[in-house]
Amino acid sequence: MKWTADKVRKTFLDFFKERGHVIVPSSPLLPKGDPTLLFTNAGMNQFKPYFLRIVEPPFTRAASCQKCMRAGGKHNDLDNVGFTRRHHTFFEMLGNFSFGDYFKKEAITWAWELLTDVYGLEKEKLWITIFRDDDEAFYIWRDEVGVPEDRIIRMGEKDNFWEMGETGPCGPSTEIHYDLGPEIDPNQKSVREEGERFLELWNLVFTQYNRQPDGSLEPLPHKNIDTGMGLERILAVLQGVDSNYHTDLFMPLIREVERITGVKYKPDIEGAPHRVLADHIRALSFAIGDGIYPSNFGRGYVLRRILRRAHRFAQKLDVNEPILYRLVGVVAEIMGDTYPEVRLKKTEIAQIIKSEEERFIKTIARNIPRLLEALGRAKETGVLSGEDIFKLYDTYGLPLDLIEDYASDAGVEMDMDGYNRYMAEQRERARKAVQFEATPWEIFDNSYQASEFVGYDTLETDGKIVKARRRSDGKWEIVLDRTSFYAESGGQVGDRGRIIGINDDFEFIVEDTQRIEGDIIHIGKVKNGEIKGQKVHAAVDKEHRFACARAHTATHLMHAALREVLGEHVRQEGSLVEPDRLRFDFAHFQAMTHDEIKRVEQIVNEKILENIELTVEYMDYHRAIELGAIALFTEKYGQKVRVVSIGDFSKELCGGTHCKRTGDIGFFKIIKEEAAAAGIRRIDAYTGMKALRWVWDVEETLNEAASVLSVEPSKLPVRARKLIEELEEEKERSSNLLDRLAATVARELASSAESVGEVKVFWGVVKGIDIEGLRRVADNLVAQTDGSYVILLGGILKGRPSVFVKVHKSLTDRVSAVKLVREIGKEIRGGGGGTAEKAEGGGKNASKLESAIKSAVEKLKEQLA
Repeated sequence: MKWTADKVRKTFLDFFKERGHVIVPSSPLLPKGDPTLLFTNAGMNQFKPYFLRIVEPPFTRAASCQKCMRAGGKHNDLDNVGFTRRHHTFFEMLGNFSFGDYFKKEAITWAWELLTDVYGLEKEKLWITIFRDDDEAFYIWRDEVGVPEDRIIRMGEKDNFWEMGETGPCGPSTEIHYDLGPEIDPNQKSVREEGERFLELWNLVFTQYNRQPDGSLEPLPHKNIDTGMGLERILAVLQGVDSNYHTDLFMPLIREVERITGVKYKPDIEGAPHRVLADHIRALSFAIGDGIYPSNFGRGYVLRRILRRAHRFAQKLDVNEPILYRLVGVVAEIMGDTYPEVRLKKTEIAQIIKSEEERFIKTIARNIPRLLEALGRAKETGVLSGEDIFKLYDTYGLPLDLIEDYASDAGVEMDMDGYNRYMAEQRERARKAVQFEATPWEIFDNSYQASEFVGYDTLETDGKIVKARRRSDGKWEIVLDRTSFYAESGGQVGDRGRIIGINDDFEFIVEDTQRIEGDIIHIGKVKNGEIKGQKVHAAVDKEHRFACARAHTATHLMHAALREVLGEHVRQEGSLVEPDRLRFDFAHFQAMTHDEIKRVEQIVNEKILENIELTVEYMDYHRAIELGAIALFTEKYGQKVRVVSIGDFSKELCGGTHCKRTGDIGFFKIIKEEAAAAGIRRIDAYTGMKALRWVWDVEETLNEAASVLSVEPSKLPVRARKLIEELEEEKERSSNLLDRLAATVARELASSAESVGEVKVFWGVVKGIDIEGLRRVADNLVAQTDGSYVILLGGILKGRPSVFVKVHKSLTDRVSAVKLVREIGKEIRGGGGGTAEKAEGGGKNASKLESAIKSAVEKLKEQLA
């Protein structure tokens, strides 16, 4: 029986469907609402809330074929990809799961049945590992399944005990290994040893304990099963090939790389470039198809690194132009039936990858020769110096991981200590360039530990100055034990306001509020009195706070509207919230259309008109994520989080200040949409009166333009188009007239031309003509002349002089057009530029133009004589 990838997937899912499992589609590679995870990296990720019992599972048995990616963070196989038989960035995980239903016996016996009876693997080639203390699993394998004792190996925690974290659900596991034969790796004698001979096929995790803070294990009331089998591995075994890369999932890609490059694939180390390209295009295609775009942050940066690595290996095949995008269609052909999104989005995916490849080649790749040169020098000592690393990174923009990859290939170590010293020196220089420094803190209360923020509930509060320091720019930094001032965070600027003494005449104007660790720092100027640790009353500027709140709430509404209009791949990549102004960076691969911008504006303003009440709740982080709250990958969250909800339209983890109801925003208007970086778009928008004033300004501009053109504002587009048509016609008439004038002037100059030996010298000053006219006169003269020539022309239009000089190429070793123009330019209070053959310029003193050209002609004749 011939096993294809499609058949292996279907057989697995059908097997467990017959045993009461719900077949759950693969979740995207972009983890749903889990910023702690770079990519979906296991089949159990989408079932995590069920395992943790954050929510009650809708079913007790499930099976899936899950798209997975391991190329960053804790689970990172990137450096091994292309050099082993089994490592990949993107792979598929076949898995079956039980949530408090069946347990070890069923999981083990079904796995054995599927592998041996259905897939037809030889029982003698299967080896089992179990956790050393798991007698229950041992007896099932030996007595129920019939595996000989000598093929059941007890292992320790590192290999056969799974834990989600330091505390929480955990349990033993059992793994099924396939013996590929001693010829694959003669050095590996048993499953206990590292090597290529024994291939781990299937991992069955028995989640039966809850790890306590003291390290003890407490039995779980609901025992779970979580299994995972790599599709690529079982497929390689079933197809009888010696590498995952030689299955029908990869070979069409490898053949296409052969076709494009003309380099024959070899299954040994020389074939690594082909394997890398085949693997990496799968990862890039599926990640982009799931809404993860290349960028300089988080997941997007991992994609950039994958693309750069692919280009490095493409260079080994003598490819220095975009190649990866040409493989997207093959990925779609292989995987499109199972994952339609890759087929539907293949054009978009290819465009994004090609754009990234072109950008890389244009920017980073052009400096790789400098890296290779540095590595060549480093081979003498075996170490790439810290100075070289710093220069490559700081001056030439080469990422550290790219330098590290090339250094590893060259067998050269990196002097990171030296690099860090250079970086420290640069930071010190930057620190000294800062406009101010500060004196040491003056402490008024030694019992103080951290500022208490009460600004969510009140804008005014009493407190005490606990420490202060003066800056070199004359401003002060004050810390209170209790404050209502919001410190800049999450893109929202800090509060402004006043701090006044309760028992004295002290007054402090707060211009900004920042947070450093536990301190909320009020920055500003002392208006009256002295700072001496006194009791004070802190009052936030209400208008400033409310204007920031309007912009912040509008940001949440716009984020939700963008996801509705553009797709759920949209995610925040950065933001700025100021009084009635917001700037929002988000992941999206192309410019928004005018209609998309209007739709987003419409949705936000509709929500404003609905006057929805905002709710703020504090809850467990995992509970918030399960309820659909959006979290940011770049933020770090504690166990308890603040969730801001706007009805059922928006729900985000957020520590900022907001309106009480959406109607408080008043009005929302997008001002600009533009590119912020590759794969990142940026929106600027106004809220409240600022948005209304912007509309008034636009109306005033339109009305003024309409008045100038004597039309109604609504007729401006029609009038503008008509004027453009008339202008184009006028330009054509003017150009024709200029041609006729240039021809006439050229004939007159030709008739008065002087000859110096075999060189003709044409010169003259023409009134009513600009530099473009002089160019055309010169073209006419050249067309009429055989042999060598020098042309010196001056023109005066509206009192402004211009100069044009052209020299026959045979004379440029003796006469320079640019030198002549600059000499004339000095006389007319101007200058010019160009080449030895052609130059032009201008000035301010038209009265000196004719004499300057005459003088230049006389000198020229002497030079040519």
